[in-house]
Amino acid sequence: MSNPLMTQQQVNTFANDGVVLIRGVFSDWVDTLRAGIDRNMSDPGPYGKNYTKQGQGGQFFGDYCNWQRIDEYRKFFFESPAAQICAELVTSDQVRIFHEHVLVKEPGTTQKTPWHHDQPYYCVGGRQLCSLWIPLDSVAKSVCPEFIVGSHNWGKTFLPTKFSGSSYEREGDTLSVMPDIDNNRDQYDIASWELQPGDCIAFHYMTVHGAPENLSGERRRAFSARLMGDDAIYVTRGGEISPPFPGLEDRLSHGMPMSGEEFPVIYNETQTAV
Repeated sequence: MSNPLMTQQQVNTFANDGVVLIRGVFSDWVDTLRAGIDRNMSDPGPYGKNYTKQGQGGQFFGDYCNWQRIDEYRKFFFESPAAQICAELVTSDQVRIFHEHVLVKEPGTTQKTPWHHDQPYYCVGGRQLCSLWIPLDSVAKSVCPEFIVGSHNWGKTFLPTKFSGSSYEREGDTLSVMPDIDNNRDQYDIASWELQPGDCIAFHYMTVHGAPENLSGERRRAFSARLMGDDAIYVTRGGEISPPFPGLEDRLSHGMPMSGEEFPVIYNETQTAV
């Protein structure tokens, strides 16, 4: 790959740990993504929601699948180095958009993000899969998402849990129950960092992670780019998925490559950038 953006050490860390910190790589995109989130929060999409329960402090806002209507998000996907970074980390010739996910924890938000890994929520299978979590505010380590190093290679798939706390309903699933990580933290290698706007945490869809409450007194706005490499396939889950992508099941069958206008190719090594 010509003019690589990632070092071999970063590629190796992603492969071995399932998560790697990349400092400052999106510093030039912070203002653009902040503007996009402002627009998103003032005009949420059909999946926008406030995860904060009645009586809890602060506000935990989330939304996804808006890149086709929010210009700042589209510009980021097609013009930023995100796709090439993913291609290098997962060793893929092509990269497609899966979706974007915006998560905003306002100051005083007492709600935690439960431990989970993303792939069981998704209609996607494969190994060449990568999320880029990009903070748009300074993030103290006490507020940073936490990642279980090496958990993408545990060989276990855990039942998805809604951020509101309830589990997904799945017919025929024999998924494992997430272990009690919080009460056994000394048994796990947990990674988190102090972050600056434009830093990036890249992690595999199977890496177990969660996030603390935000008691820092500062906003915690984050933009996540969910990206797919060459081996991404459509997977039926026997029940609810997130995002839902209504109608996709009529166009793709289990095991088919992920393709369609919702999932455009945004990087092709043979053509440099698309």
